[in-house]
Amino acid sequence: MIKVNVAIVGGGASGFFAAIRAKSKNPNANVTIFEKNQKALAKVMITGGGRCNLTNTFEEISDLKHAYPRGHKLMKRLFKQFDYHEVYKWFEDNGVPLVTQEDLCVFPKSQEAASIVNCLVNKAKRLGVNVMTGYKLEKAVQTEEGLFMLYFKNGQIQVFDRVAITTGGSPNMNDLLHLRGLGHEIETPIPSLFTFNITDKKMLALMGTVVNPVITSIPSTKFRSQGPLLVTHWGFSGPAILKLSSHAARYLHDNNYNIDISVNWTNVVSRSEIEEYIKDFVSENPNKQLASLRPYDIPSRLWTYIIEKLSIPKDKKWAELGKSGVNRVIEALSNDIYHVSGKGAYRDEFVTCGGVSLSNIDYHTLESKICPHLFFAGEVLDIDAITGGFNLQAAWTTGYIVGQNIVE
Repeated sequence: MIKVNVAIVGGGASGFFAAIRAKSKNPNANVTIFEKNQKALAKVMITGGGRCNLTNTFEEISDLKHAYPRGHKLMKRLFKQFDYHEVYKWFEDNGVPLVTQEDLCVFPKSQEAASIVNCLVNKAKRLGVNVMTGYKLEKAVQTEEGLFMLYFKNGQIQVFDRVAITTGGSPNMNDLLHLRGLGHEIETPIPSLFTFNITDKKMLALMGTVVNPVITSIPSTKFRSQGPLLVTHWGFSGPAILKLSSHAARYLHDNNYNIDISVNWTNVVSRSEIEEYIKDFVSENPNKQLASLRPYDIPSRLWTYIIEKLSIPKDKKWAELGKSGVNRVIEALSNDIYHVSGKGAYRDEFVTCGGVSLSNIDYHTLESKICPHLFFAGEVLDIDAITGGFNLQAAWTTGYIVGQNIVE
């Protein structure tokens, strides 16, 4: 194998996986990871609430665009080389037993992200990968000879034959300007995984209430999602909201995060089915009070809120609602409108859409079409996913493929 000096700029999931694969494939290569922080893999350590949701079985994903709002075509091609089955096998083969939850999310059996971090760090160390922390890249220049001069914030300048940029997503366009300077098109980075702030104070009083599942959507658009919804002290959270924020990221940004959303508390898509259900519900329970009998097993606090919002007395009987009253209940259950006044960050797991345009990338190798021997992996690319282990899966896959090709 050829002797080649390789720099991996970014010590996250994709960076470590790229370095490990590169060094495994070509032991003669000199592979160095440069991480801007004092500790590598910090984001992996906190993902999944500190348990590290490292992938997903994809069993409920009929089309990759449902998991990857941006980059699904690229991921479909890359999965033919290295997909979630390979990721699962790789970690188990390297001493990390995994477990799949009922929601199809995959975690280390230890339920500790440290199991994943230690596996990657130890594997890289055994292979002889160099890890340098406190190195933030400020500029990269390709010489006439095709070498890369890397300028770091700490004043260091280093030269490499080949470079992989694996710096992750960034909400700050300035962090990507050096890539634009090399001729790459940059899709403006914006948040793509966040909760919603709402203005309804009476709904906020229900904080802690979980409704599972619901259907959320943005009226007059194609954006909709399904899953558990959590009421928080600032608004709405949970998978149904996070998925909606991911798919509608650019729409929400363009509307300054000031929109209306619809919540279907029944999780039934067909309006006629809901009408039929409520009609039967009334027929079977005509003398029951609304407050004492909840349709669709809606949480009691939420149901009390709904009938109060409709100005229906709690002691009113179902049979006394009349056609108009029944229709109002159906509308509140299936199309409950709330105003979103802003976004909230999803804990510390900040995900962005945007980054290096995929039109600048070779879909087979992830090498730049603009600069030979420059590669990209992870969220620095315009790839992002919904919650559930899909973002880390993209990191493992793109990292592996970069590592496979950067030493050839």
